[in-house]
Amino acid sequence: MNTGEAFEIVRAKPSDAADIARFVHEATLGRVSVAPQAVMDRFSIKGLWLVRNTSGKIVGLSGWRAENLIARVDDFLVFPHALYPTAGKALLDAIEEEARELQCEVCMIFVPLRAASSAVNFYRSCGYRRPESEGLPRVWLETVEEATEQGRYIMMKQLREDLVTRPI
Repeated sequence: MNTGEAFEIVRAKPSDAADIARFVHEATLGRVSVAPQAVMDRFSIKGLWLVRNTSGKIVGLSGWRAENLIARVDDFLVFPHALYPTAGKALLDAIEEEARELQCEVCMIFVPLRAASSAVNFYRSCGYRRPESEGLPRVWLETVEEATEQGRYIMMKQLREDLVTRPI
C-alpha cells in the first residue's frame, strides 16, 4: 500500500530477512544484532511489515499479530528517528487499518521500560495511552500483565466501541 508520502508499506517476506537483520543492527546503533535466521523464525509467530523509502531502503519495521481481538505490536522500529512522524505514522496507520479489518477491539503496543521519550511521545501523538487497569476487559488486562512480565508496559488505543462481552 502506498502512503503518498514517498514511503511504501509492505508485508515483509522471507527474502527480506538479511535486510531486516541489517536494519535492526543499524537502527539500534549496533546494540542489537539479529541473525537472518532469527528473523525467519519471527515469520512463524507474527506478521512483519516494512516501510521502504523511494530508493527501497528499509526505514521502518513492525512485528505484530492479532489475538483475542487485540492487535499486539511488540516490534516497532523507525530509523532515522526523525521519520517517526511520517514513516512511523504511516506504519502505525497501516497496522490499525488491518486490525480494524480483523475486527480487533484495541491495538496495544508493548513498550520497553527504557523506551526513548521521543518514541513514547510519538505513540501519544497517535492516540495511544497507558491504560488504567480498573475496568479493562479481562483479556485486555491479561495482555497488560503479560507485558509487565516481559519487562514492558502497554500503550493502547481502542479501535472499536462495540466490544465483545461474551465469546462468539
